[in-house]
Amino acid sequence: MSEFFDALETRSADERAAALATALPEQIARAKALAGYGALADVDAAAVTTVEALAALPVLRKSEIGKSQAESGPLGGYAARPTHKFAHIFQSPGPIYEPGGVDHDWWRMGRFLNACGIGEGDIVQNCFGYHLTPAGMIFENGARAVGAAVVPAGVGQTELQVRAAADIGTTAYAGTPDYLKVILDRADADGIALKITKAAVGGGALFPSLRQEYADRGITCLQSYATADLGNVAYESPAMEGMIVDEGVIVEIVRPGTGDPVAPGEVGEVVVTTLNPDYPLIRFATGDLSAVLPGVSPCGRTNLRIKGWMGRADQTTKIKGMFVRPEQVAA
Repeated sequence: MSEFFDALETRSADERAAALATALPEQIARAKALAGYGALADVDAAAVTTVEALAALPVLRKSEIGKSQAESGPLGGYAARPTHKFAHIFQSPGPIYEPGGVDHDWWRMGRFLNACGIGEGDIVQNCFGYHLTPAGMIFENGARAVGAAVVPAGVGQTELQVRAAADIGTTAYAGTPDYLKVILDRADADGIALKITKAAVGGGALFPSLRQEYADRGITCLQSYATADLGNVAYESPAMEGMIVDEGVIVEIVRPGTGDPVAPGEVGEVVVTTLNPDYPLIRFATGDLSAVLPGVSPCGRTNLRIKGWMGRADQTTKIKGMFVRPEQVAA
């Protein structure tokens, strides 16, 4: 397999800026045509050619999408296709609905799996949930993009998971960081040898001690930062020096509660703009905290790096890999 997913990962700063100068105005124009983006009505899309120009646009919060969906229908006027034209519609706590596609690497997770060394010849046991929420399909779509086979295992039923991994010859794991240990410990207890040597994890904290435990078992474990709304945002490479921003999104770090960019290296809220023409999210505020790392990764990928997930800028709490807001608990 190739070291890089595609040539986009190793572009020069000038090449990336030139591509952005074309792609960003097109995406702003798409968004302006949608009912949900009334706040962009007076924006000159053609003038938004840089991240600096993008920073002048209003921030979009998930609560706004939820409100629009409650008033205007399942996707709230933020999708460029009718609801029935998407391959999948998912539900997150709220409820809030997210569209999904099955086109080649629609969620952009293939780039991360390639960085994990997963590709043709691998069998991925996908232990992310397939029930209503998108994580399972996000990782399955990425695995298919790199040519790997997928065991759609979902969450739980550990005894059956171990049996399947042994019988099928699973070589890679996708799921939350801690559930792999549950599978491995159960296999050890049952005296069953597994062939897993690669792990692509997300949806929870990967503590250094747990990563080392996997390394001691001969498993290389890397993590991604993704959301149900955005898909893959950033990911680790074998260099394990921060997370590299995906080529299909633009990441800004802003002062929490505002749209104002922070100084380089300062911790702030992650705001993401996608270049997905089907679901153009413009300056979507994730509520997550992170910071930009200086320089580029020694692995050869040249895009912006962030420190990864550093907590929440709001009172949202993650439960079993899903974010739940205070008002949902109160309800």
